Amino acid sequence: MPKWLKNAVFYEIYPQSYYDTNADGIGDFNGIIEKLDYICSLGCNALWINPCYDSPFKDAGYDVRDYKKVAPRYGTNSDLYRLFGEAHRRGMHVLLDLVPGHTSEEHAWFKESQKAEKNEYSNRYIWTNSWFQAPSGYPYVSGECERDGVYLLNFFKCQPALNYGFYECKEDWQLPMDHPDCIATREAMKDVMRFWLDHGCDGFRVDMADSLVKNDDANKSGTCAIWRNVREMLNAEYPEAAIVSEWSNPQLSLKAGFHMDFYLNHRGNGYNTLLRDYENYKDGEDHSFFCKDGEGDIMRFLKDYLPKYTATKGDGYISMLTCNHDTFRPKYSLSDSELKIAYAFIFTMPGVPFLYYGDEIGMRYRKLKSKEGGYVRTGSRTPMQWSGEKNAGFSAGASDALYLPVDVTEGSPDVASQEADENSLLHTVRELLALRHAEEDLQADAEFEAVFAESGTLPFVYRRGNILVALNPSEDVVSVPLDVDGRKIIYRIGGGVAEDGELALGPQSCLVLK
Repeated sequence: MPKWLKNAVFYEIYPQSYYDTNADGIGDFNGIIEKLDYICSLGCNALWINPCYDSPFKDAGYDVRDYKKVAPRYGTNSDLYRLFGEAHRRGMHVLLDLVPGHTSEEHAWFKESQKAEKNEYSNRYIWTNSWFQAPSGYPYVSGECERDGVYLLNFFKCQPALNYGFYECKEDWQLPMDHPDCIATREAMKDVMRFWLDHGCDGFRVDMADSLVKNDDANKSGTCAIWRNVREMLNAEYPEAAIVSEWSNPQLSLKAGFHMDFYLNHRGNGYNTLLRDYENYKDGEDHSFFCKDGEGDIMRFLKDYLPKYTATKGDGYISMLTCNHDTFRPKYSLSDSELKIAYAFIFTMPGVPFLYYGDEIGMRYRKLKSKEGGYVRTGSRTPMQWSGEKNAGFSAGASDALYLPVDVTEGSPDVASQEADENSLLHTVRELLALRHAEEDLQADAEFEAVFAESGTLPFVYRRGNILVALNPSEDVVSVPLDVDGRKIIYRIGGGVAEDGELALGPQSCLVLK
């Protein structure tokens, strides 16, 4: 396990929307470099950068055309290498997005694979043996290639599936995992990883990590075997490199070799009930735990989370996130005061937390037309809002040339205005992350225990090592009998006291006691 993960706090950057230094309306590597000191000031000491490879951008870069070349709109490979170096100089680590399950249909591998003549890339993707052999149960494309066959997709039409084999072969066109051509696909992806690690990258967030082996069993045994093989390579050659999976099944992913697994916003799971419980009701009624009047139930979270936490202690970390590029921003339904309590929870829980760019100031979700395959996700990918200047300080370019429009509606947040307000969400994020870094018991691996958690009752109190955290997201004053003798309050949001065997919290409050 890379030691640096214990005290890591990640900041996710959607590069095209972060900071534009050449006035073309698209964020770039130099923009990220210019903002590294700001990111450090938040308390984030690690970055996850969304796909920045050469791409036709039919799926915002998740359709890779060349794994070893960056997209020119962000800069050059040398610019990215410089970003690694500048981050390291500040004690930061950088993860790139790895897309192992598919490429763009414009990738050189696929151009060779689609040829009628057999070559070393013929089986790099999954093909049937004939143009009329439609693969049952799989999305596919036919009629576009000279090769006699149809090819499988991993997601969008522009993303042909790479061939890691089938766990159980049922058709004559399906290859087993141990076929040399399937092994070659795995080794090619390890070669991509080595390329970036050798140039200063510190690891990878892995897109659709469970999507490799087809016809896999319920436990994803085939896909897990591939990731264990990758982990063996990392342990031997890059022991401080880290990988985090887009899987949200830590009992499988962490035992398969990932160091971290995202707790994703899957409808009805424990994480979903905290911030986005409006998705579970047809009328949009919000019962999120951190909604002040939502009457949310923390037990819905704990019943899902605790078995995962207990089963994976020692295997790796479950990663909480404020949001990501695929999810409605939390400001969609929660106010800044509600977000402060939600962030207090996220940044004091076990595992390695991730902060999505702009969530530190409460950037809003916006209903926009789809951009580069974003669809409803597009509204969470808008430019970072730095100031009240032109284009919210994101770009000096023409407003109609921006990657996406900035939020200029009344009350839209920006960094500069929140810097000047000591009660802002931005300042609260900085305080919480400073607390996490200062207290080892609030970091990734300290023990977690629910001390007081009951359906329909507040507060929620939990222990991290020797520290107690108490949360009251409601507008009511709440209390619980609790022996807190010998403890002192080391951080608070809102009002509250701990005395005479009782813990009392004011409306929308958090107390941290040591």
